[in-house]
Amino acid sequence: MEFVDLTFPAPIVIFFYMKKGVVSIILVSLMILALVAIVLPQVKKTGTSVKDLPPKYKNWLEEEAVYIITPKERQVFLSLGTDRERDIFIEAFWKQRDPTPNTPENEFRTEHYRRIKYANERFGRETAAAGWRTEMGRIYIILGEPKQIDRLENESELYPTQVWFYDGLEEYGLPSAFYVVFFKKNNAGDYILYSPVKDGSGSLMWNYSGDPTDYLAAYRALAEINPSLANVSVSLIPNEMTLGTSPSLASDLLIYSKIPLAPAYKVSDSYAEKLLAYKDIIDVDYTANYIESDFLVDIFIDDKNTAFVNYLVEPRRLSFEQYGDKFTAVLEVNGSVVDDQNTLIYQFERKVPIEMNSSQIETIKNKLFSFQDIFPLIYGKYKINVIVKNTVSKEFTALETSLNVPPPGSLWMSNLLLANAVDRNPKHGALIKPFSFNGVLLRPSPRNDFLQTDTLTAFVQLRGLSQELIKEGSVKFSIKRGSGIIKTFSKKLSDYPDPTSLTEDFSLKELVPDYYILEVELLDGSDQILLYRKENFYITPLESLARPWVLSLPYTSPDSPEITHLLGLQFFNRKDLTQALPRLEAAYNRQPANQRFALELARAYLQQENYDRAKELAEKFRDSPEPSFLLILGQSQQALKDYQQAITAFKTYLARFGTNLSALNAIGECYLAIDQEEEALQAFEKSLELNPKQDKIRALVKSLKEKSD
Repeated sequence: MEFVDLTFPAPIVIFFYMKKGVVSIILVSLMILALVAIVLPQVKKTGTSVKDLPPKYKNWLEEEAVYIITPKERQVFLSLGTDRERDIFIEAFWKQRDPTPNTPENEFRTEHYRRIKYANERFGRETAAAGWRTEMGRIYIILGEPKQIDRLENESELYPTQVWFYDGLEEYGLPSAFYVVFFKKNNAGDYILYSPVKDGSGSLMWNYSGDPTDYLAAYRALAEINPSLANVSVSLIPNEMTLGTSPSLASDLLIYSKIPLAPAYKVSDSYAEKLLAYKDIIDVDYTANYIESDFLVDIFIDDKNTAFVNYLVEPRRLSFEQYGDKFTAVLEVNGSVVDDQNTLIYQFERKVPIEMNSSQIETIKNKLFSFQDIFPLIYGKYKINVIVKNTVSKEFTALETSLNVPPPGSLWMSNLLLANAVDRNPKHGALIKPFSFNGVLLRPSPRNDFLQTDTLTAFVQLRGLSQELIKEGSVKFSIKRGSGIIKTFSKKLSDYPDPTSLTEDFSLKELVPDYYILEVELLDGSDQILLYRKENFYITPLESLARPWVLSLPYTSPDSPEITHLLGLQFFNRKDLTQALPRLEAAYNRQPANQRFALELARAYLQQENYDRAKELAEKFRDSPEPSFLLILGQSQQALKDYQQAITAFKTYLARFGTNLSALNAIGECYLAIDQEEEALQAFEKSLELNPKQDKIRALVKSLKEKSD
């Protein structure tokens, strides 16, 4: 068994390597476009203080990882409550830094601990502090072995000085070449870090007594002793143009800011927030394996006024399990929608197996991967959370965002959807598919990135238009670059085949690579702006972009009772029976054999206190393998005071499906209602055996026993 990882930043350059039987494709990002606002879970500032951490974790945080952990990672680590969570975090911490994640060894971690060991053995000999705490130890742990060290430790006119030279660390946000200087100030104590601004050339010389603010005099005096050191004392960056011989501010920025931040330069610490946010939601096996992704979520409304959430997720990596010529991955998608009252309105789960052969893998290995899905949603304000797990590799990614679905009839404009490709003859037939409108399938990118050779297709929906507005109103599209308008035009709504769904194509050939804004305004007959939307996009100078292969889940046909039922269920979860019942009834009437439709309708009747209808529906499915029908039947009969029949229903439930506290307590209540107190007592006592923490039931048992005595 082998794993194949497809890793997808974008835009991309591709490198291949094979190691220990694992094929990996690493796609290295050329530029990251922050064009989608991602709503991240907030990290709580409360948590464990460092002094209260168990010694093992305090040592890890304050000694082993102290120079390479980001502030966000540190904050999340201190927010964790158990040792198990801390162990998972530490595992994830090292995984984020592993240059070859498909191999058993984490080369970064191995090198880091080697550096700590070296620092403890070589530095701090003249102080009581451990080597890792010294200035030299800190720089060595962060930057590693210098390319060259000049030791000026026996110069009669200089304090002991070491000059470390580094190059080739541009990937960490550092200059292509630079020096780090250490010296023993006043020839006492351990080596400390030299600052051209704070210390100056004069601090390196034994007997220099000139004006410390006269940089030129100090430089000249040091140049007489050691010209090379004099140049480095002014600027740590070779060939930097400094003002005369004034000390280099860029050098101080290097040693006090850029070098300390270098370990985090290539690390995206958003995984830490995700770990904290989802540690109680996903399985432990997944927690340390967060994969970054880009995503896009938009609301669009069909001609029946049903709103659909269209979303896509593009993870940076997709792993396949290989058996011979067979490559498999299994995506498990869990979504939830919570309204502004924190009520769970909708929850869904999808299981999506992916199976390919080697030739198919070959065709997608240089492409991004885009998972796309769709679901209907009633009007309201929501937070939407989707977790996508790969059960093969135990990796996960997630999206979280806010959405506002307008109530029917209100004047509304969707977000602008920008597509880089359009399929005007899609093959999904009558099925509803993500990002498909009026028979046209759009291919958007969550990064809104385009080539100059692309045609940008803009799509926007309008709802709540009056006949007068359709007749007199117009839309105005504008492309802006910076503060200037590159292109603008207006068009009457009545000129569109469908004034509620507007599509415009923009050739990008004449636009130079840069960032742009596309705006659309809805204007009334007097050219007053009624609604406005804008979207950023980017034209890359690259000759090509890696467009994704798409895994898109068709939903159902527009007239399917599934949609009606789901909307009814969402209203039911909102406790809006007025809206829920007609929809649940309509769905059930179209498919009266559908047990799922029947069950939700029976629950709605029960909540409405329409016990006769609930009883009738539950009775029809009493022999179903779904246990809830018998509970609803018993509850309806109990409410109708048909206690003996209710007892029979509850006992049938217990015989078929096992112990249930609510059923036992309901049996006790029914026996009490028909004055069979001994039987009631037996039912209540059985309930207390299962769960002693029932104060109300315990009080009833006590009362019944006192009465019998």
